[in-house]
Amino acid sequence: DRPMPEIEKLRFKWVVAQVRKGQYDTVQKIGDEPYEKYPAPTKIPGAAIEFDLNKFGKVVSNELDIKTALCTIHFENGVIFNNYIHATNQVGYFNFENCTEAIIPVIKIPSYHSVKKGISGNSVEGQGLQKLGYKAGNIERGKNFLRYHQPTWKNNYYELLVQWIKKGNKIMGQWTITQNKRAILPAINFTLKEPAGWNTHIAWWKNYWSRSAVSIPDTLLAKQYYLEMYKFGCVARSNTPPISLQAIWTADNGNLPPWKGDLHHDLNTELSYWPGYTGNHLDLTASFTNWLWKVKPENERWTKQYFGTDGLNVPGVTTISGKPMGGWIQYSMSPTTAAWLAQHFYWQWKYSMNKKFLEQRCRPYFDAVEKYLSKIRITDTVSGQYHLPLSSSPEYNDNSIQAWFPNFTNYDLSLIKNLNREYSDILSKVPYGNPEKIVENSKLYPPLDTNQTGLTIAPNQNLDQSHRHHAHLMAVYPMELPDVTNGTDKSIMDKSLRWLEQKGTREWCGYSFSWAACLYAKAKDGDNAAKMLRIFVSNFVSSNSFHLNGDQRGGQYSNFTYRPFTLEGNFAFAQGIHEMLIQSNNGYIEIFPAIPAQWKNVSFQTLRTEGAFLVSAVKENGNIMEVKIIADEGGVVYLKLPFKSFYIDGNKKKYSLNGNVLEVKMAKSETILVKNGFE
Repeated sequence: DRPMPEIEKLRFKWVVAQVRKGQYDTVQKIGDEPYEKYPAPTKIPGAAIEFDLNKFGKVVSNELDIKTALCTIHFENGVIFNNYIHATNQVGYFNFENCTEAIIPVIKIPSYHSVKKGISGNSVEGQGLQKLGYKAGNIERGKNFLRYHQPTWKNNYYELLVQWIKKGNKIMGQWTITQNKRAILPAINFTLKEPAGWNTHIAWWKNYWSRSAVSIPDTLLAKQYYLEMYKFGCVARSNTPPISLQAIWTADNGNLPPWKGDLHHDLNTELSYWPGYTGNHLDLTASFTNWLWKVKPENERWTKQYFGTDGLNVPGVTTISGKPMGGWIQYSMSPTTAAWLAQHFYWQWKYSMNKKFLEQRCRPYFDAVEKYLSKIRITDTVSGQYHLPLSSSPEYNDNSIQAWFPNFTNYDLSLIKNLNREYSDILSKVPYGNPEKIVENSKLYPPLDTNQTGLTIAPNQNLDQSHRHHAHLMAVYPMELPDVTNGTDKSIMDKSLRWLEQKGTREWCGYSFSWAACLYAKAKDGDNAAKMLRIFVSNFVSSNSFHLNGDQRGGQYSNFTYRPFTLEGNFAFAQGIHEMLIQSNNGYIEIFPAIPAQWKNVSFQTLRTEGAFLVSAVKENGNIMEVKIIADEGGVVYLKLPFKSFYIDGNKKKYSLNGNVLEVKMAKSETILVKNGFE
């Protein structure tokens, strides 16, 4: 979390003035160059724990059991190596079975301290660790333990402790890593068959997998879905930092991770949490809102400094403590980033219906963002409409002065329109709320810009070429502003997707395909949604299932063929599956809204919807058989009937019908079962 001093010099009013004068190189020098110039702030590799396995022979098998997060390696001579990181404790465990050799771990120290000149290159490729300039760490060796102490920035440090013990033909070990405190572990308990933490570890994973499940006939997509949900279970807890570009994983290649492994809020962190809400893991999505709340004071300080206003905005690229890092400032210092982040507070409330969270976190966060927007927006003297001093659309025209637009981009405008819609909903549910004022303010924003191509980048700017970031389609997903049942809205969605197809995928990254699957699902196009997900799996992931940004089949679909690893594409993939199976944003729950026609047998269990309902459904031989709904918090459930006739628990439950939407008032924890009447 080292400082980036030049960034503090920037002021938004000065940027606006420089853009209007056409002198953008001065802005790039302060806002962009430091990101490449300095090796930090960054995520760094801690060390490697290695074993000499030459005496064991070849590896026979290497299996990761995603049910328990246990990795097991079988060797040719009969030795078995097991290892896992505990689900909730800061400790990793390993053991060797059938091992007569005295296997001693070795700590491989990262090359922060090398006297060699740092590897040249940009932040995407990853600069050499030598550029960090940390002093050489030291290793303390004792009987059955190793302790590695590494000084970092100023008086900070971290420690890695590895302990092990041998008994008969079995070796058992454990390790931990700590920051700014001495690493300590209890003595290894060899009285149990497994380490002392095993039972609590597998109990956590059992609970995690019990939260929801899906069954789809496409085995390629099904396997990738469960690998993505496994990753999600690895990277988030309520008290952890948010999911960064690579989260807990870092390549052991002597370099800094791509883009420093930082926190990008112009797409990456947001997409990474998408599957947690529908997947019924609100305890894990809470890590994002908890962290955003924790760094809120720092973000408010920056908002005052950079934009010169009270209220709240968030840098689009931040350190772990929420400080700005710069980069292409159209996006790393966008005027609307907080509006996108606020959506996660709204979802955390809407999917949980937790009144305390609504009043103590969600509403105050929206209050602060709206306060900032009310001060930064400008009223046009001719039209009377609001606009921003400058607007942008992520990475469109890259970092040139042409990346700034004088009128609202559909990206910025979608974020603000959605913020107002959600804020109005919030204020209608809390004491002293005034949603009418927000509704009136919303009318002063211009409509989204559309033409024969559908949604544009900005007025007088179509999507003129293939582009990786679907920012101009934010209104469709994740903001869900158009109503697919409205003829005009549906026409705009269809035109936008046809134009997207016409521009092609040559400049797409892997995450572009995952996101496109969600867009198609919102348009009720299951065939194209599944197609996008299959392309992602076949061309944009490595053999270990990680998203590698570029097309790994030599550029079959994309001109990008590089290999930087980031996670947002993986998690957007999982949400693509969810959006095909269930949607709840139009005021009612819709079952199997966007599955391919050939998917005759599909089911899911306890996926979560807005309103805090847990829904399960079964489709057999092309017929939807039943829908089970559990009211987590109680309330009125609205279900778009997926069959012509139905019955509910033998017609014992009172209900009403509004067209084809079933309305049932449910008590907290109550369950109803809606079955196909086959008439």
